[in-house]
Amino acid sequence: MDMHSGITISQTDGRPMYLQIIEQIRHKVAVGDWTAGQDIPSIRQLAADLCVSVITIKRAYQELERDGVIVTVQGRGSMVAAVPNLGGPQREQEFEAALRHAVRSGALLGLAADEIVVRLRRAIDEMKEE
Repeated sequence: MDMHSGITISQTDGRPMYLQIIEQIRHKVAVGDWTAGQDIPSIRQLAADLCVSVITIKRAYQELERDGVIVTVQGRGSMVAAVPNLGGPQREQEFEAALRHAVRSGALLGLAADEIVVRLRRAIDEMKEE
């Protein structure tokens, strides 16, 4: 199975690649695309598939493991944790940073604050329909 499909790296995103990977893996776990105990791509495989360094993927996996989202078993590889930890203060900080990034991006595009709010509400509505 092509476990990493849907993980993409954006060169225009101001965040480091490992943070983009962490966010997308957290999302896959949160929405149930990757379920508890499910094997995830090896560090080398995901690095090759995304054309990024092994170090980048290793850093993302280490942070995800530290946060309790994934676990690594010697000789078996990495998998989604039995009870993935998707909450906590760090997650809220990441969310706040993403919101600030979105607001800055909107401002750089010349959008007024009320237009940014309208687009945020539209995005929320679209998620509800998925």
